[in-house]
Formats: sequence, structure tokens, C-alpha cells
Amino acid sequence: MKRITTLFASLVLVCLTAAFASAQGPLTVDIHGPGQRMVNITLLPPKGLDGQPVPEAAAKAFADLVSNDLGYIPFLKLVPASQLLGGDPSHGVTAQDIDFKPFQLARVDLCMTTGWNGQYLEARVYETFSGRRVVGKAYRDVADKLPLVADRFCSAFLEALTGKKGFFDSPIAFVKQMGKTKEIFTVLPQGRALTQITDLGGYNLSPAWSANGGQLAFTHIGNERHELCIYDSKTQKIRRIAKGLGDTVISPVYGPGDVLYASLNLNGTTNIYELSKSFKVGKRLAGSPYIDVSPSFDRTGSKMVFTSGRAGNPHVYLLDMKSGQVRRVTTTGKYNTHPCLSPDGRYVAYTHQTSDGHRIFLHDLETGREKQLTFGPGNDEYPAFGPDGYFVAFASSRTGQYQLYLTTRHGDTPHKISTGKGAAFAPAWDTSLQW
Repeated sequence: MKRITTLFASLVLVCLTAAFASAQGPLTVDIHGPGQRMVNITLLPPKGLDGQPVPEAAAKAFADLVSNDLGYIPFLKLVPASQLLGGDPSHGVTAQDIDFKPFQLARVDLCMTTGWNGQYLEARVYETFSGRRVVGKAYRDVADKLPLVADRFCSAFLEALTGKKGFFDSPIAFVKQMGKTKEIFTVLPQGRALTQITDLGGYNLSPAWSANGGQLAFTHIGNERHELCIYDSKTQKIRRIAKGLGDTVISPVYGPGDVLYASLNLNGTTNIYELSKSFKVGKRLAGSPYIDVSPSFDRTGSKMVFTSGRAGNPHVYLLDMKSGQVRRVTTTGKYNTHPCLSPDGRYVAYTHQTSDGHRIFLHDLETGREKQLTFGPGNDEYPAFGPDGYFVAFASSRTGQYQLYLTTRHGDTPHKISTGKGAAFAPAWDTSLQW
């Protein structure tokens, strides 16, 4: 009987262990789900490859860059290796070189290893429960491109974990105050690679990327007229168009097939028009005797949201591009502007005026539910979805001067984007990584 009992207990233990292991499965994170699971990750100390020493300065710089990138992900928590029982439990960079038990005891889900041989770098992330490699990449000649390598590795890691490409190397165009003028700049979400695009004087407003990220459309307002401008990232030249577009050219945007749309005043009211490849005015979209501005398309080009005054004050509307039907999206308040449609066409982020100032709200087109994403202080305006539809850039005056910030569609704590001196507003995110 004792033997049978012992055998039965052993079988139960084996079954429970197998069931637990099966229930774990590959670690994944549903960033668009109703809740976000917190995931702990440890960056292990760098190791030398093939008996070579670790380049200490480069290794530290790379670790700092990765830590900074991952710090933007609200569901990731960095756990120092010093908090593990016994310290660093690895003597190499592969799964066979790592003792995963200390991670399991500390409830750390993931660990990252980096191996160096001169300017050759290998980076890997492992699940600590199963030892499965989540992602692994190798890079050569990294001496002068560590930030780019860190961004690309973190993007690959985030895609492996969530199924969505990372935003780390996707630039944001925005308007920057330069004395009495406003110019267009670009910057990476981490505040690096700040680049001035225009030096035209006057007001340069409403930047919008083409589908492949190769062109940037914007409005130039000079002393005499409005102009539609197109910046080509390859030639770094700007084409300026005014003929035939009327005296008002605002909120240009690229739609399906990289067709340009813009709000023009041709007949006494401002409406949204399609432009040909030669910038000739084509059909009018959602035509009305009221002001229609700020168009935004989803990735497929089947939907367009825009701001219209047809209800007596600014509200957000949705146009079905196939049927031509228009329906009202926002119904509360008296001021709802700057709509941005998520790449998948499900969500609309927009500026809503509250009694405490302007705030960013999110509308779910499938359920009709709305959620407040930002809470000031000051004013929060100009939302722009990132390439994954998860992160949202916006401008806020919470410090007294408009600056750029990042949050998520869940309304996580905003991160400020460093853009130097001068007010920054009207962000437009290059979503070409997902197109």
C-alpha cells in the first residue's frame, strides 16, 4: 500500500509539473488587451566572446541605451542582476551558460545577454522559466552606431514579445518655435537625432508623412500666401506648390496609395479635397457648407476621420471611403479637434476641451466607449499614433511651454521627449514600419 501511495503521489507531482509547464507556454504580451501583465527583465553583465575582453566603455554605453529604450515600455520592469540570489548566474551568452533558477526564485521572466568580440556584438533575450530564446541578433562594426543597434534590437525584442514592431527607430516630425517663426523638425521618440527639416521662415505647420516615410508634407504660411510643401528625404529638397489651391491650404495628409489630401478654401468654405500627383484639385470628400479640416486615415485607407463644424461647434466625424457615408464620432463637449486614426482603424485619439483644459481622449469605434488618456496640468493636444497603434505622442503645456510627450492607448504615465529649446507641438509619427 505504501508503495502504491508513493507511486500515486509521484504521478500526481509529474502531472502537476507538466501541466504547470504547459500552462506557462511562450511568454507573450497582448498590448491591446484589456490589461497589461507586468514583465520583469534583467540585463546580465556583458561577456567576452572567443576569449576576447569586453570593451567596457562600449558595453556600458550599449547597456545604457537598451535600458533607456526599455524604460519606455510600461509593462517592462528592469530588475538589476545584483538583486538575484548569488549575483550574476551566467558565465556566457547562451542558454547553456545560464543558471535560470535564481531568476525563477526572484520572479524575473526574462534575461538579456550581450557578447562582445571587438566591434562585433551578439544580443539575446531568454525566457527564464523554459530557457527558450525569445530573440537573438548579431551586429558588426557597431563602434559608431550603438544607438541605432540598440534601437533595432529593442524593436526586434518588442516584436517577438508582443507581435508588434517597436517604435524606437521611427521618427516623429513636429513644429518647433524658432523665435518669431515656426519650423519643421524630426526627432526619435527617445529624444535623439534632432534634425531641422525646414528653414523657410514664416509658419510651417501640420507635418504629415507619406506611407513609406520618404516624404513629408506640410503647410507653409508666408507673408503673402499659403503653400503646400513636400520635403523629399532622399534629396532633402522642398517643393512648394500654391497655384490652383486657393488662398487657404491646411492640414495636408497622405491617404491610400500615397494620394495627398488637404483642406482648401475654394468656394468660400474650407473642405477636404483629393490632390492628383501633379497637385491638381480633385474630388471633395464629405462635402458640406461647413468647415472640414484635419483628415486622418487608417492603414488601409478605408476610413477617414476629420474635424467638422457641421454640428455648430468642432466635433470629430468618420467617413467611410467606399460608401461616402459620414457619421458623427464625438457627442460630448463643445470642442473636439485634431483626430488621429490608429493604423488598424479601430481607435480615434483626439483633443477634447474639459473644464480643466484640453485633454487627449480615445474613442473605440467598435464599442463606442471613450477613455481619457491625459490629465494635464496645462493643455494636452495634437495626439499622434505610433506605428504599432499602441503609443501616442502628444503636445502638452504642463511645464509652461508646449513640449512633446509619449503615452500609450492605456493612458500610462507620459514620458517627455527632449527637443531642445523652444516650444514643440503638432507631432506626426512616421508609421512606415507597419505599412
